[in-house]
Amino acid sequence: MNNAPKLFIETLGCAMNVRDSEHMIAELQSKEGYVLTDDSSQADLILINTCSVREKPVSKLFSELGQFNKIKKNGAKIGVCGCTASHLGKEIIDRASCVDFVLGARNVSKITKALYVPKMVDVDTSYDDSSYVFEEYRGSSLKANINISIGCDKECTYCIVPHTRGEEISIPSNLILDEVKKSADRGVKEIYLLGQNVNNYGRRFSGSHEKINFPKLLNLISEVDGIQRISFTSPHPLHVDDEFIDVFANNPKITKHMHLPLQSGSSEILKAMKRGYSKEWFLEKAFKLREIVPNFTISTEVIVGFPGESDKDFEDTIDVVKKVKFEQMFSFKYSPRPLTKAAEMTNIVDSNIADERLQYLQNLHRGQLRMIMASQVGKTIKILFEELKPNGRIFGRSNNFFSLTANGSEELLGLEKDVLIIDYVNGSLEGKVIV
Repeated sequence: MNNAPKLFIETLGCAMNVRDSEHMIAELQSKEGYVLTDDSSQADLILINTCSVREKPVSKLFSELGQFNKIKKNGAKIGVCGCTASHLGKEIIDRASCVDFVLGARNVSKITKALYVPKMVDVDTSYDDSSYVFEEYRGSSLKANINISIGCDKECTYCIVPHTRGEEISIPSNLILDEVKKSADRGVKEIYLLGQNVNNYGRRFSGSHEKINFPKLLNLISEVDGIQRISFTSPHPLHVDDEFIDVFANNPKITKHMHLPLQSGSSEILKAMKRGYSKEWFLEKAFKLREIVPNFTISTEVIVGFPGESDKDFEDTIDVVKKVKFEQMFSFKYSPRPLTKAAEMTNIVDSNIADERLQYLQNLHRGQLRMIMASQVGKTIKILFEELKPNGRIFGRSNNFFSLTANGSEELLGLEKDVLIIDYVNGSLEGKVIV
């Protein structure tokens, strides 16, 4: 085992990238005998699994490549994978000759082949591995990320993902259920379903597979013994229909949290973004979920300074944030991405104005979050503990996605316990386990 080749992998971006990295680790471990290392200077293979949703991760890639090239040992290979690989392709090798291969986000199943093809560049976004059965590797023993679809059919004008991950294809339900059952047999307690638009599941399969939709898939997964919780990301507001809401509200294994990307509170900007819904549509769905799902929490994403965003448009976003009171919000200043329609727009918002709007929005949400977190103090809630922390601490989440840290040790891992909330720090609760 000491002579086994070593793999170092750096994962940037979303949960789907995390799962793609797990797939590559599994293939390399099982078929090529690699073992993971945290020391890139000792690695025989260095992989960077990239994100291209915003500009900073792209800039970071070439900086990282320069650093890895300086410290890598003789004979070590460097591979660039993921979304930035998809849209830059051979340009990565042209700009960084130390890179041995480039593998796009839609091509991760070819990772072992890439080891043996000099300067291989494979970024085919039409490649279909939706029925490919990967070898098994999980970063967590208690929580399993499972892809239910690949790609995206939406045409949001700001988003590069359809150009890096290709058209949307659903993974056959029997393969998903097999993964869930294997995970349950290993002691996994929570299933985390991944897709660009999870609640559009079943729209297209690549072969003759059973045609089922997302609510039916959720119910099938919930029937697997041993699974306590089912989470997912990200649903699209456009596909939040009554059937989906009913299953979400009434299936006890589904966590009562939803990440529902708003992007803008202005119907005009949403139209320019080609999101397919209006401010009123979003509010109606959010209010309905708040009304019928006890202790429901909602997180979101907001883009500030999209081309053409007026003061009135921004006020509409603020209005939605004030009315919905999101428990979590990721907010960003608009960043033009290559290959997108928005990058061609000329009605650019002044950068200083966009900065001011973003600061105002984030300050508003910070104030809301303090009130939300303070309202939890004194309550007793159930927490599923999933990770040990330093200094005798343990981390877990509630069924509605509040994160919490308490004093505790390994015997609490995988257990759901009543916890008294005694304090909060920023967006995380502090608690005391009730014996």
